[in-house]
Amino acid sequence: MLVERMAPFTSTIFAEMSALALRTGAINLGQGFPDTDGPASLLADVAANVTGGVNQYPPGVGVPGLRVAVAEHQKRFWGLDVDPDTVLVTTGATEAIASAVLALCGPGDEVVTFQPYYDSYAATIALSGATLRAVPLRPPDFAFDADELRAAFSPRTRMVLVNTPHNPTGALFTREQLTLIGEFAAENDAVVVTDEVYEHMVFHGEHVPMAALPGLADRTLTISSAGKTFSVTGWKVGWVHGPAPLVAAVRAVKQFLTYVSGAPFQPAIATALALPDAFYDDLAAGLARRRDLLVDGLRRAGFTVYPPQGTYFVVTDVAPLGFDDGAAFCWRLPELAGVAAVPVSVFCADPDLGRTLVRFAFCKREEVLAEAVSRLAELRRLA
Repeated sequence: MLVERMAPFTSTIFAEMSALALRTGAINLGQGFPDTDGPASLLADVAANVTGGVNQYPPGVGVPGLRVAVAEHQKRFWGLDVDPDTVLVTTGATEAIASAVLALCGPGDEVVTFQPYYDSYAATIALSGATLRAVPLRPPDFAFDADELRAAFSPRTRMVLVNTPHNPTGALFTREQLTLIGEFAAENDAVVVTDEVYEHMVFHGEHVPMAALPGLADRTLTISSAGKTFSVTGWKVGWVHGPAPLVAAVRAVKQFLTYVSGAPFQPAIATALALPDAFYDDLAAGLARRRDLLVDGLRRAGFTVYPPQGTYFVVTDVAPLGFDDGAAFCWRLPELAGVAAVPVSVFCADPDLGRTLVRFAFCKREEVLAEAVSRLAELRRLA
């Protein structure tokens, strides 16, 4: 039954931790949303659209200007030749992922992904009736083992779901790693779905879209969104592009989920995607500074820290502080130090994989992170 398949995913850990932070006055470094707004020009454009009457249903595939802007963005930054007619606008990347899995997978199929994973992956795979085959990413570098990856594929593999830069670990898959994933996908005639919402938040190395690798464009759906790039996570405007038949299948599901959304946001985001390189450079540089501030503070507090190559997040190990359960630690952290975080075990099919690991978000103002670091220093005294 559907209820039984969904039972493991009914926990709302992010909402619960956010509520706990609010109740205790803790600094919330659990859920990944910024505490500043996006570019002033973007906000002004949306306000003008709302007051100017851009408030009714947009086209089902998205407004033409945004679809063109996404194609131009992909060419500008990643060298991808994308036909705007193969771009589908969605209600955030989460809907794009769900629509792809539900459109292309069903009972008897298998989906290969990497654990820890963004929590919607497992829930969506369960909804489709397919089976999750999770390949572990282990510290300190959160790279996968090639033999374990190979073993995860089978004749029943329908899809491989890849997230790079990777949430929650902050790891960045290399060109060589992505090539190997693509080879196994091709050998098993599997569709590749790439979640690239953190594409502009890379601190070390390079972001490589899988669709840019030889032979993969014809089997790859590429997903991203505006929420992370422009610090407007509540707007929920994303997109997917790829081979026309695959995008058509995604659209067939998407139209019965939200139908359409974001009418005043879509044209404003189209304009924002053309912001100069300085905006994108400053985004990464600012996050890198905040990452370093939090990483240094966590180390001084006694955590083992795995500095991320990208994203909003840093993963730590709480074992040196005397805890053998990251979830138990997170429930006590607001009381112990006035800070909230989330356990990595909730991102894993195998909870033992991340049992002592905890994720902190650094997409906050530097003064907020400085206060969090000051509070976390109390843990060293308690250890």
